[in-house]
Amino acid sequence: MKIAVIGGTRGLGKWIAGFLKGEGFRVVITGRDRVTGENASRELGVEYCHDNVRVARDSDIVIISVPIENTFDVIREVAPVMRRGSLLVDVTSVKEEPARLMEELVPEGVDVLPTHPMFGPRIRSLAGQVVVLTPLRRSEWVDRAVSFLRERGARVLVTSPEKHDRMMSVVQVLTHFAYISIALTIRGLGVDVGESRRFASPIYNLMLDTIARIVSQNPYLAYSIQVYNRYGERVRGEFMGAVERLEDLLRREDRDSFVRWMSFAAKSLDDVEASLGRSDKAIFALNRELDVLKDSIGKEVGLKHIYSGNVHVGVLESVDPDFAVLRVGKRRVKLKVSNIRVLGREELWDWKVENLPRRTYDISAMFPEGCDPEIIREVIEGLDGVVKAHVIDIYRGDQIPSGMASVTFRFEVIDPGVYEKVRGLLEGFGAIIR
Repeated sequence: MKIAVIGGTRGLGKWIAGFLKGEGFRVVITGRDRVTGENASRELGVEYCHDNVRVARDSDIVIISVPIENTFDVIREVAPVMRRGSLLVDVTSVKEEPARLMEELVPEGVDVLPTHPMFGPRIRSLAGQVVVLTPLRRSEWVDRAVSFLRERGARVLVTSPEKHDRMMSVVQVLTHFAYISIALTIRGLGVDVGESRRFASPIYNLMLDTIARIVSQNPYLAYSIQVYNRYGERVRGEFMGAVERLEDLLRREDRDSFVRWMSFAAKSLDDVEASLGRSDKAIFALNRELDVLKDSIGKEVGLKHIYSGNVHVGVLESVDPDFAVLRVGKRRVKLKVSNIRVLGREELWDWKVENLPRRTYDISAMFPEGCDPEIIREVIEGLDGVVKAHVIDIYRGDQIPSGMASVTFRFEVIDPGVYEKVRGLLEGFGAIIR
């Protein structure tokens, strides 16, 4: 199946192209800048084409991933040339107008699936991510898309374009507007954010991280989300009215009314206990990894950078809430705690097996003739530090006492010191090392 990602040279479109390539599809990307497009195609291992119409005409699925303000022109460009039996998808943050326009312009026999992935290009997999589908009619393509996404762990929501845009006016328009406003207020006050974190509770730090995640995203996209959602103006007006109402209550020192309005606000959030539980878990998770790091000082650890994917293995020298310092061989590596994940024991071992050189040793030992060499081999292979073990020879002859057998094991290790562990194991079994 051939899938075209229009706008697949950067951002979410590039992530989609790389994801689909990894799933085994033939992917072609388009983009206005040829140099950027060719660089992206080499990086992802996909095709690049400068002609949107040509790839739309030749593809089974066309995914439009361009800025909202350009989406309507691209739909007008590619929708009429789609071939019968194909599927047209857009992934913009508003759905009513793109859905209407795609349905209006595609030829008979072409299906349309307006889609909104509720994530950005920083994610590592679809597991747990929300994808909203807003088809105007059900089709085989819709069912296939739902199955495909759910099989990869995504949470799929199928709804109407209108309901999507109404919900996004709160989920995106309101929250982005409020977070950007808070960030601008902090800037206007001249607050040293780093200093403020030292005085703060974990929930303040979590809020700052959430705000930073929003305001560090594409500002053009943030602007488009505000102006292209037709419910946005009303939502922003309601927000500013609430701010003015609270300010008026405080100015008048109307404590009872303030308490009443705050209580109303809490009740409007549905299951507050569940919200408290989720935020507690988030705070616990943040603190837990720092505790694990502190307990690992002086020990070997593996730290994986969550964005680059690079793994650093060494002895942890020091850690504070901001940085971890790792000694890797003769050099020190300083990593931001917020950007790393501590590898579990099995993950660290798997990394060593794949990346570190191995040494091979042979060891021969005499056992009673009734012993089972295969069981002994399995025990050797189960030792920490042993990659693989084999039985390469079983000998009974003049040099071996009657009733005994000499068994030679070959085993691979990463750390040469493991040889002595294997020798000690065999002697513990009562074997005589030859």
